[in-house]
Amino acid sequence: MKIGNREFRPGARPYIMGILNVTPDSFSDGGRYTDIDKALAHVKELIDDGADIIDVGGESTRPGHTRISIAEEIERSCFVIEAIKERFDIPVSLDTYKSEVARAGCMAGADMINDIWGFKYDDRMAKLVAEYNVACCLMHNREQAMYVDLVEDVIDDLQQSIDIALSAGVAKEKIMIDPGIGFAKDTDQNLKMMNHLEELKRLGYPVLLGTSRKSMIGNTLGLPVEEREEGTIATSVLGLVKGCEFFRVHDVKKNYRALKMTAAMLGSH
Repeated sequence: MKIGNREFRPGARPYIMGILNVTPDSFSDGGRYTDIDKALAHVKELIDDGADIIDVGGESTRPGHTRISIAEEIERSCFVIEAIKERFDIPVSLDTYKSEVARAGCMAGADMINDIWGFKYDDRMAKLVAEYNVACCLMHNREQAMYVDLVEDVIDDLQQSIDIALSAGVAKEKIMIDPGIGFAKDTDQNLKMMNHLEELKRLGYPVLLGTSRKSMIGNTLGLPVEEREEGTIATSVLGLVKGCEFFRVHDVKKNYRALKMTAAMLGSH
């Protein structure tokens, strides 16, 4: 699939999406990169460490996050997107579920929209992505963590998101999916989804895994957010073994090394 000016060949190697939160209240790095110079310095670090895509988030989506206005989200994210595109040759993803923010982001140079509601929150989002011909990531989410069959229900929900995208004119080769670890799932459900990630391949789209420092890891290991990197690496490695191609992480260097080593072993015959 093509994101920005780069071709990504799922299965060729693992690709890393480096997280840049320009928010004061994100659960892991809130307030750290709200200054533009610090944000750009961090982008350079992410790229040097092996990031293939930069994911910019202007509103925290952690549990209990504070909602902000569309204008504020646009102001936070679009200035940073423009600055990244001016200084670096790397695809930029915008993490938003609001079409007004997505439109502003695409105009600022975003190459991809990462929607935590899989086009189900804002019914204008799919058509906007098709209009700008950008890539998208459709994440699994729902209002309540109630399932008849967790894995099958997640797959059905994702298929609904895919159908929304295709019906709006989004090209199949512009779509990737995300199981939504940490969203509408408790710890046991998250762990079960991790153990069945290979089932997502039935849908026929590249899979992005976003587990970095999430509560599933903290609850399992009994660790605060700043001590969850080893747990994150374990999830990345398992994700690669089970067929995931894209990995959204905070610590690019450590995950890049672990994924490269895992890929080398998996590719050895």
